[in-house]
Amino acid sequence: MNLPEVGNGGGSGFPAVSVGNKRNKYQRMDSDAEGNHQDDGESRSNRTRKYVMACAFFASLNNVLLGYDVGVMSGAVLFIQQDLKITEVQTEVLIGSLSIISLFGSLAGGRTSDSIGRKWTMALAALVFQAGAAVMAVAPSFEVLMIGRTLAGIGIGLGVMIAPVYIAEISPTVARGFLTSFPEIFINVGILLGYVSNYAFSGLSVHISWRIMLAVGILPSVFIGFALCVIPESPRWLVLKGQVDRAREVLMKTNERDDEVEERLAEIQLAAAKTEGSEERPVWRELLSPSPVVRKMLIVGFGIQCFQQITGIDATVYYSPEILKEAGIQNETKLLAATVAVGITKTVFILFATFLIDSVGRKPLLYVSTIGMTLCLFCLSFTLTFLGQGTLGITFALLFVCGNVAFFSIGMGPVCWVLTSEIFPLRLRAQASALGAVGNRVCSGLVAMSFLSVSRAITVGGTFFVFSLVSALSVIFVYMLVPETSGKSLEQIELMFQGGLEMKGSEVELGDAERLVRKNQEF
Repeated sequence: MNLPEVGNGGGSGFPAVSVGNKRNKYQRMDSDAEGNHQDDGESRSNRTRKYVMACAFFASLNNVLLGYDVGVMSGAVLFIQQDLKITEVQTEVLIGSLSIISLFGSLAGGRTSDSIGRKWTMALAALVFQAGAAVMAVAPSFEVLMIGRTLAGIGIGLGVMIAPVYIAEISPTVARGFLTSFPEIFINVGILLGYVSNYAFSGLSVHISWRIMLAVGILPSVFIGFALCVIPESPRWLVLKGQVDRAREVLMKTNERDDEVEERLAEIQLAAAKTEGSEERPVWRELLSPSPVVRKMLIVGFGIQCFQQITGIDATVYYSPEILKEAGIQNETKLLAATVAVGITKTVFILFATFLIDSVGRKPLLYVSTIGMTLCLFCLSFTLTFLGQGTLGITFALLFVCGNVAFFSIGMGPVCWVLTSEIFPLRLRAQASALGAVGNRVCSGLVAMSFLSVSRAITVGGTFFVFSLVSALSVIFVYMLVPETSGKSLEQIELMFQGGLEMKGSEVELGDAERLVRKNQEF
């Protein structure tokens, strides 16, 4: 007679009973339940990743507008000069003014996003840019062209500062660097599309070609309307406005585990409570007269934004036809085709950066980027100055221009915006990020508006030698002042600046590091 066998039930709490060679159904049901639970977890994990990536994708669409403008204007200006008969000074103003004007959009963006929300600020940015692009496309004169340029600049300023803030606030900690680099990817995609548009429409008449080039820039902003139906509001903004239940709903969609949702919500509420406790001091006053902790944050955030531009990346992109013409390429079609190669290089390397920014860390990528840029800028300066306009000069000039944008895209391009969006405390984040974007746009405008004049004074090669010296200074800045923020929540980064966590470059808390390794494999 076969007696029943009693086992431990696989740790379920129920005994696993078998009669003869047949197992009791309770063990199978328990095993099935565990399997179903695991499947549900994996299903939620997949849904979460897809949802967060969709939010980052749609939030970054405004950045295509900036990239497209940068890329398309480098070629369109060749035809605008012929059609509207503008001078060299007017050309510098036309190109560089967008960056200067966009600072007003960035300044307004901080307060606007605090008032109406991150989501609707992105919608406003798209609408303003659309109006500006439409005016530019039909402009009969330089003056009307500048009116459209003003509107487009304000729209771009709003969009550029809010996208990284929104993505940083909605992203899970372990994927924040990857997702917050999306805006920089989209800028590069926009630049590439601008270069392709230049090449595609260069065969049309002078009067029509540049107008179509600029009008095509309206299309990306149309998709923003669809994006508003998909993306939620930032949970951190919702908590600030007292909408805790809505914030929890958003966090449930952007985090994989319920306990992680509650943990993040508690951190946000604590940060919001600190905000409410310090409302007697206006944000702008705290930024103008900062505490020692906030001053450290501002030096890092504002400094990295300025270095991103004063190393000459916008001069390289905006004036790449002029640079390559200096190297010896004279045919306009060949010039525009060469700029497409620059755009492809920039876009490909930003994709590499997005997959490395969380696993390798922010600071190592900045080292590679700034050192590589310094070498490429110096070599480009040497090539333009000493190798003349022969085939060798053209080859090396194109190589070092592509090398410069590649090293920029692997580090300084995406990391700059990631850092600025994550180092500031909640109540200061939007307006401090706006201040950083202002520094970025001012430096971009100054470089773009002065490049031709400075090049006439000290040659194009001499100008890039100056850029190489500035880039060398950026290496020192990164080494001395920039902390590693990879693997820390936004609230933990705030504690790090306050001295609550170690501020050593490559160290993260053990728990964060373990989650970082595990989830980077998933992403």
